[in-house]
Amino acid sequence: MKKQDLPQDESNLKSANMTEVMYVTDENDNYTTANSIGWDAKKAALDESMELIYERIEEAKQNVANHKVSPIVYFMELNKMDLGVLSSYVGMWQWRVKRHFKPKVFNTLSETALKKYAEAFGISVDELKNFNGK
Repeated sequence: MKKQDLPQDESNLKSANMTEVMYVTDENDNYTTANSIGWDAKKAALDESMELIYERIEEAKQNVANHKVSPIVYFMELNKMDLGVLSSYVGMWQWRVKRHFKPKVFNTLSETALKKYAEAFGISVDELKNFNGK
C-alpha cells in the first residue's frame, strides 16, 4: 500500500490518542512505516470480536448467578484470560484451576488460593468471594 493511500478512518485508536504503525511504500517504492488512526475494515473486525467478548462475559455472569460456575470464571472472562493464562498467573496446574470453576469446590478454597486469584484479577478477596453474578 502506498503511504498516501494509508487509511485514516476514525476508530477506537483515535479516542485513546493512539495510532497503529503500518508498513507502506513511499514515492520511491521503498518500504517504510507510517501511522494510521484506523481502518474501517479492521474496526469492523475488532468491534465484532469485542462484541463476542462482551457476550462471553455476560454469559459467565449469568452462570455465576445460576450457580453453574464459580466467580473465577466471570473474572477470568472479564480480564480476557483463558485457562492457560490464568493458571500461569496463579501458579497452579490447569486441571486444578478448572476444578475451582465448580461452585462447591470454590466455596472450600483456602484464603491463600483465593488471594492468588484476587491478585491475578486485580480485586480483593472479598469481591471475589462475594460476587454473585447480580
